[in-house]
Amino acid sequence: MKLFVGIDVSLQKLDVCFLDSDQNILDQPSLTNDLNGARAIKELVLKLSSATHYKRVVIGMESTSIYSFHPAMFFHEDPELNALPLDVVTLNPTMIHRYKGLFDEDKTDTIDAFRIADFLRIERYQVPVIKEEKYVALQRLTRTRYQLIHQMTECKQHFLENLYYKCNTLTQEIPTSVFSSSIMDILSDSLSLDEISQMNLEDLAARLNKAGKGRFSNPEKLAKVIQKAIRDSYRIGKVLQNSVDVVLATYARIIAGLKKQIQTLDKSIESLYAIIPEAQSLMSVPGIGPVYTAGLLAEIGQIDRFDNEAQLAKYAGLYWKVSQSGNFQAERTPRTRTGNEYLRYYLIEAANSVKRCDPVYRAYYQKKFNEVPKFRHKRALVLTARKLVRLVDVLLRDHLIYTPKGGGLADNQ
Repeated sequence: MKLFVGIDVSLQKLDVCFLDSDQNILDQPSLTNDLNGARAIKELVLKLSSATHYKRVVIGMESTSIYSFHPAMFFHEDPELNALPLDVVTLNPTMIHRYKGLFDEDKTDTIDAFRIADFLRIERYQVPVIKEEKYVALQRLTRTRYQLIHQMTECKQHFLENLYYKCNTLTQEIPTSVFSSSIMDILSDSLSLDEISQMNLEDLAARLNKAGKGRFSNPEKLAKVIQKAIRDSYRIGKVLQNSVDVVLATYARIIAGLKKQIQTLDKSIESLYAIIPEAQSLMSVPGIGPVYTAGLLAEIGQIDRFDNEAQLAKYAGLYWKVSQSGNFQAERTPRTRTGNEYLRYYLIEAANSVKRCDPVYRAYYQKKFNEVPKFRHKRALVLTARKLVRLVDVLLRDHLIYTPKGGGLADNQ
């Protein structure tokens, strides 16, 4: 006889169903999602176990982002519960959703908890290896960095959109990035376009040189290009120009602030490398720098959580389902839409970088690129990322240092 404890986790509640192997519902409490609620579940598990001596106790819940983290860790780390033959399982919400769809019934938290327990009863789950604290800490940093990068990209797009109102030819003319601090200082300054265009060339060059802290090799040439771009651009009315100037200055401050926060995160990420030695294995691959290394390690955690590289690829969503019936075998197999989107993002971005630096991956990408007439880059890049999964798996699993083709893999011991 086994005991299955299904927990439907939400922000405020833990709806629980205690179910045995004979499908008897032993209890269905609704508790608070806090330490008191978790302790109440624990006491009920211990009480039922002492009375029946279950062969195994399985506590399961959907992996609902931050809401399920604390309950799962509490049950996993509690010494009294771990004295029992216990499994703590976090389930893919998609699996539970599909399982619930088999039954024509209402949608309530109590029923959801029962169906989670019922799903555990048929034992179609895998007991995950809980990610160690250092990887969770790294994940908090890398996911925040990911979000800030996307915010900064969006801010830059809005900055360029408003810059076009002010000076529509500038981005086409200047030989440097519009987002360099010196250029943004000039564009978001209180000076009007006419004032900049009529400034003495030496004065504008000096202003650029000061803003750029002497990094421009030829500030006079840059000043001349800016003035020409301004003269060639359309003019807008004073009222609209004032509004655009305010918007540009606002986005300039936001972008500068985001850059500063990203630098702070990068320092914190770098400090965690000291306690994650396998970071050196990924850093040895040409094209995988500190950012991609941190992102991959944060999402993968300890590699022993996965039985093999195929399981790791499936976790990342780099997996194609086979479609076969009788003598029919589908030629087109779409990629699954599930998986860890952050890990998939870092693998694809890393693959794009590695193919530029490593001839083996460049040749593989080109081969896949030439195989089809449509969606060539996207398809080839995703397949290259799938190939990269095999390398990442062997480097992390065997603690190896990557060497280019012909040199083999060096031991990192």
